[in-house]
Amino acid sequence: MNRTPLLFLNVFVIATCGLIYELLAGTLSSYVLGDSVTQFSIIIGVYLFAMGVGSYLSSFIEKRIAEKFIDVEFAVAVLGGFSAPLLFFAFANLSYFSIVLYGIVFGIGTLVGLEIPLLMRILKDELDFKDLISRVLAFDYIGALVASLLFPLFLVPRLGLARTSLLFGILNAAVGIWGTWLLLPLIKQNVTILRVKGFIIIALLATAFVKADRLTSLAEDGLFADNIIYAKSSAYQRIIVTKGKTGYSLFLNGNLQFNSFDEYRYHEALVHPAFAAFGANPKRILVLGGGDGLALREILKYPSIENVTLVDLDPEMTGISKHVSALGELNKHSFDNPKVSVINADAFVWLDDNETEPFDVAIVDFPDPNNFALGKLYTTRFYNLLKQKLKPGSTVAVQTTSPLIAQKSFWCIIKTLEAAGFTVKPYQTTVPSFGVWGYALAKLQPFEAPTKLPENIELKFLNTDTMPSLFAFTADTSLPDEEIEINRLDNQALVRYYEDEWRRFE
Repeated sequence: MNRTPLLFLNVFVIATCGLIYELLAGTLSSYVLGDSVTQFSIIIGVYLFAMGVGSYLSSFIEKRIAEKFIDVEFAVAVLGGFSAPLLFFAFANLSYFSIVLYGIVFGIGTLVGLEIPLLMRILKDELDFKDLISRVLAFDYIGALVASLLFPLFLVPRLGLARTSLLFGILNAAVGIWGTWLLLPLIKQNVTILRVKGFIIIALLATAFVKADRLTSLAEDGLFADNIIYAKSSAYQRIIVTKGKTGYSLFLNGNLQFNSFDEYRYHEALVHPAFAAFGANPKRILVLGGGDGLALREILKYPSIENVTLVDLDPEMTGISKHVSALGELNKHSFDNPKVSVINADAFVWLDDNETEPFDVAIVDFPDPNNFALGKLYTTRFYNLLKQKLKPGSTVAVQTTSPLIAQKSFWCIIKTLEAAGFTVKPYQTTVPSFGVWGYALAKLQPFEAPTKLPENIELKFLNTDTMPSLFAFTADTSLPDEEIEINRLDNQALVRYYEDEWRRFE
């Protein structure tokens, strides 16, 4: 049997598994630690450095290369396969999570760095050096490409992080077992021991794969104070709903989005000042983000509304109230209203690609800009695209993070809106779950901040007395003296501000 093609197939599998483990660690660290730009960068750097260390260490292996290769495969299977469940548990139970995270990344990188050199030494007697290097590197890079495509498009949304790592651990162990037949002439020790070891590892990983939901739930129970009643990994994020003494809470990638106890304060402040500033009876409304339907609930209180277009990237998010009845009751089943049209798309792309009639009011309710994918939704380019969907007298309201905790971030958004041609009235309120929270009210023409609310709208928080106070800022939330950068696609200044400011509270 010509084993050379099969050994190159091993190179492909090794490269695929290795990159999957790297992506898993980067994604999971950004889920639980936030600060995704820095985390991913450090993860990649540590992993690549560790591969270099592994490649160097391979030079010290001089005997029983085939057996050492199989042992390394089994070690990668165990460490890589159990990496995601282990990191979930470590974050929930250990104060030194970062040490465990980078230790696991370094360990996997070192083992992966050992694999390819050992395999190349096994192949060196069967191919010319030129063909050996070119083919090994080709299969290595192809494997990386396959992993980078499978990970976001199929593995995470279909299997989740824990099952993905366990599946590829099984694949690594299978490569090791297959190697006991493929490299049999080179193996000096009792091959049965190697095979038994491999099958035990596969059995353990397979058991964990079947019980993955339970393992993840046990880990997440340690991360959240309240009971988890819904958990789902979509193609874009990890969605968690908890129930506690104060009510229901929604978390995206571990970040609190609302608590049912006080969310009305946030959403009333987001929606109603914009309607007050518009003045006349609004008919066409655009909502960007807001997939929980709570802003929709406030918008649909206005009888003049004819249609509402909601654009949110994640269909799992816009459909969550169908799975959690309490959330459906909380948003008054707003997604079932015939006036509402839901579009699951990237808001940036949708604004750029679609021609629509202009809207009277736009409500922009995106998550905070903690990564570049979200940061682009706060740039001058995005706001210029939004302008094309508005009438001259239209009003826009944007959630703008906390002016107290993230003062520079807040004013960066305000300055960016102004740089895009909007007249902006910043405002803020207090939401107990978040503290002081900020918003921007914007129009394409000069206007005065509204002091009165529309009549005959049922509200729990806002009233005519409190409305003017929304636009008053204290010294520690006002525009700082230092120059604030404009957030553009080519600098993402906002993401840098946000990471620096919120990191202080981690």
